[in-house]
Amino acid sequence: GVGKTETAHALAELIYGTERNLITINMSEFQEAHTVSTLKGAPPGYVGYGEGGVLTEAVRRRPYSVVLLDEIEKAHRDVHEMFFQIFDQGQMEDGAGRLINFKNCIIILTTNVGDEEIMQACNAALEANDESQLPSPESLAKRIDGELKKIFPAALLGRLNVIAYYPLGKKALQAIVRQKLRKVVDRVEQNYHASLTVTEALVDELIQRCDNISAGARMIDALINNELLPQLSYKFLEVTLQGQRLKAVTADAAQGQFVFAFETVPQDQI
Repeated sequence: GVGKTETAHALAELIYGTERNLITINMSEFQEAHTVSTLKGAPPGYVGYGEGGVLTEAVRRRPYSVVLLDEIEKAHRDVHEMFFQIFDQGQMEDGAGRLINFKNCIIILTTNVGDEEIMQACNAALEANDESQLPSPESLAKRIDGELKKIFPAALLGRLNVIAYYPLGKKALQAIVRQKLRKVVDRVEQNYHASLTVTEALVDELIQRCDNISAGARMIDALINNELLPQLSYKFLEVTLQGQRLKAVTADAAQGQFVFAFETVPQDQI
């Protein structure tokens, strides 16, 4: 929950103009050696020949894409070795013998290997809420190098740029909370033509409830979707059933509870 997948989404939108140019493959589905054929397509004489592979067919149709290989550590070693040719030559033959060009793709492999070492290295800075105490990105990458080599072939690591993500501190959580609440504000504006104001007290309350640092931003999503939005939606329904139309809403927090203040007008004034 530190933003690895979100990085891929942002890159796809920034570089290729839309998140539709993101190809996501969950590598936990490729834990057996024979699943290589699922990625690149079955060879002649085998079931599925001519249908194309999950990876190769997606890149053939969208050659300008960000390719996200999620949880790569769970894939079989034969699957890891399949990418040598892609990283060396920028292309790979699919099961039908066609050359698939990867030269216009950005390939991102995500893993949670070494996350405990990263947490240990950053704990002191997080507890002190002092980002200046955080270790450098280079030292973090070196710290997890041994753990990476236990899982991945050295030949694969030599073809990659390893980027270690910091655990989310309070400042990062504040920025993420505001960003996600901004989407809620936009939804209220679009669906109800009403303004939604979010107070700093609400932001602080959400961050305070994120007591599990290791859960990262996923905890924020859970709090907004499972606690904040249901209460807000219920209040919206109450206003509608009373024959009123929303004009403005203020979302606040007090004594550990979410508090909402509504400004409404009668429906006949629409």
